[in-house]
Amino acid sequence: MNNSARSLMPALFIGHGNPMVTLGDNRYTRKWSELGQMLTQPKAILVISAHWYIPEMRVTAMKAPRTIHDFYGFPKELFQLEYPASGSPDLAEQVADLLLPDKFDSDFEWGLDHGTWAVLRHLYPKAQIPVVQLSLDMRKSSEEHYRLGQKLLSLREQGVLVVGSGNLVHNLGGFDWKNPQKEPPGWAVEFEAWNRDKFQRGQVEDLVDYLGSVDGAHLAVPSPDHYLPLLYLAALKNSGDDVSFPVEGFDGGTMSMISVLLT
Repeated sequence: MNNSARSLMPALFIGHGNPMVTLGDNRYTRKWSELGQMLTQPKAILVISAHWYIPEMRVTAMKAPRTIHDFYGFPKELFQLEYPASGSPDLAEQVADLLLPDKFDSDFEWGLDHGTWAVLRHLYPKAQIPVVQLSLDMRKSSEEHYRLGQKLLSLREQGVLVVGSGNLVHNLGGFDWKNPQKEPPGWAVEFEAWNRDKFQRGQVEDLVDYLGSVDGAHLAVPSPDHYLPLLYLAALKNSGDDVSFPVEGFDGGTMSMISVLLT
């Protein structure tokens, strides 16, 4: 990790995939576990999850967030999983202050959705690190989400791991549930490659206009919820950061499982 000189906590976007991924011993869960062992242990974790996409600005502020099973039609084993991490009212208050004048209200109802716990249970299986979630306000443009992400940069200086959880390519209409190894279509590969290139070149502001930049982007991102968390990571990129992709691959052909790490 190349962050010691700047004392910046790494920042991470992670492709969480379909809920069944978290149950198995597979290439994604193994990589997530390895990543958790590599990362500097954070003081707290702030997650921007695709699954808290609402017309409100909220941040979880409870001391003990519940594990939310926000899906249906899956095996009972998934509904029995719990991730008993504590919350952090202090971090929630700090995040809300950083995001002013946008007014993010404290939330005591939500908890940790599967975009959060499905990954964290492999990154930090002991659930020993406090976790806070920030909602994605569906009323805001991609530019506004990027701007909000920029306001969170100081958290990296304080040992907070900021995690965007979604999927860079997320097209459930074309997803093959019976064949996880299905080859991705050309438009999916092209869109993922464009995003990778922008991170490697340090041209992350270009991601804001993702729909107008690549043919097939509307297929890769038919709705913005799973892509927007990537913009928060882009907004947190420091000029001295190294960029890596510790997890790669496509699930079911149309779901990119790529992770992007800034160190």
